[in-house]
Amino acid sequence: MHIFDLIALLICLSGLFIFLNTFYLKLPSSVGLMILTLLLSVLVIVIGHLVPALDLATHVKSFDFREVLNQLVISVILFAGALNMDISKLGQQKWPVIVLSILGAIISTLVIGTVLYFLLNWLSISISYMYSLVFGAVISSTDPISSTNTTKRFSLPESLELKIEGESLFNGAFSVVLAFVLYHIAIVAEAQTLTVFEVIEIVAWEIVGGVSIGLFMGYLGYSLLKYIDNDDVHIEVLITIALVMVGSFISGYFSIYSKMVSLIMGLLIGNLGRRGLSSSSSNADGSVGVYVYKFWNLLEQTMAVMLFVLMGLEMLVLDWRMDYFAAGFLAVNVVLLGRWLSILIPIKIMSGKRTFHQGTVSLMTWGAFRGGLPIALILALQDFPGKELLITMTYVVVVCSILFQGFTLPILMRERFAREA
Repeated sequence: MHIFDLIALLICLSGLFIFLNTFYLKLPSSVGLMILTLLLSVLVIVIGHLVPALDLATHVKSFDFREVLNQLVISVILFAGALNMDISKLGQQKWPVIVLSILGAIISTLVIGTVLYFLLNWLSISISYMYSLVFGAVISSTDPISSTNTTKRFSLPESLELKIEGESLFNGAFSVVLAFVLYHIAIVAEAQTLTVFEVIEIVAWEIVGGVSIGLFMGYLGYSLLKYIDNDDVHIEVLITIALVMVGSFISGYFSIYSKMVSLIMGLLIGNLGRRGLSSSSSNADGSVGVYVYKFWNLLEQTMAVMLFVLMGLEMLVLDWRMDYFAAGFLAVNVVLLGRWLSILIPIKIMSGKRTFHQGTVSLMTWGAFRGGLPIALILALQDFPGKELLITMTYVVVVCSILFQGFTLPILMRERFAREA
């Protein structure tokens, strides 16, 4: 089986699962897709044992998805998510959202990485502190699509809804950047002993370099787009696709792991191009055609579904060690603790000047689903000691997050807000 055959299979299964969930299961998309991918994994394992010639697991194990995930999928998801971040919509909630996202991601990464490092080593499961922090950043990335699809079913206060939607978008993006920055530090630290100044240099290169290239390419792309009639949808879309591909290439050339280029390009084009947004050909105001946003939103949704299917297939290649799975279930509780503290602490800091709804902490803690992006992130990293452990832990946390939190979040929301839309 060629890799393009496997990609075609992923697309086919994604379409089938969306159809089955929409018309038969009728569950929230993340929950329905997770159940179907788990059933697919079990079915493939059973068929592989009964008919060895049809063992799909052997084909899946033979492929290395790292380059596809690293150079294409993650860049596309970050660019698409950033493109659709309408900062002007946040209004007065802009700064609370930014503080919750950035400070929250850092707190969550430190809490999860540090607690798991000591717990796992205490249980004689070896893992380095840096890679434990990488896991903390990876698993801190929340799924904005799953979260908003669930919360929109309820009539929440507008300020709270804006915080939830904005924080889930910014948190996911910043956690990805943080994970790659920590990973860069970890791989350099394996080759040499790092000083504080060298760590600062790596972080500065990742952030300043990524932001600079992203600003340059984003403004270049916007300058091209604003001179194109919005009726020429294919040209606008092709330019944005080219920007993402070239941005990914340039990031690799300059050894910028963080994907900051894709994120900044999306933010710049999305928000500059949204001024006077129009679907007509008249774009003297510099607006980007509405179909560009629709295209990238569709692509983001498609990638999200494909990652769920890939996550189900990943079950076929996991190293089935009971101590790894036990570590995964332990991580489920630590991740919830880290998320709770990452929301509670920033809110306590800001509560002196801003008012927060009484249910904000509990809702933003329990409503933070982990989707396919953490799986894509951990698979995109090069091999390192303990990677199989982190893959297993990520898989267990994501499955438990989607199923357990997905089924129980509506109950929490009914109790807290008592008015379903």
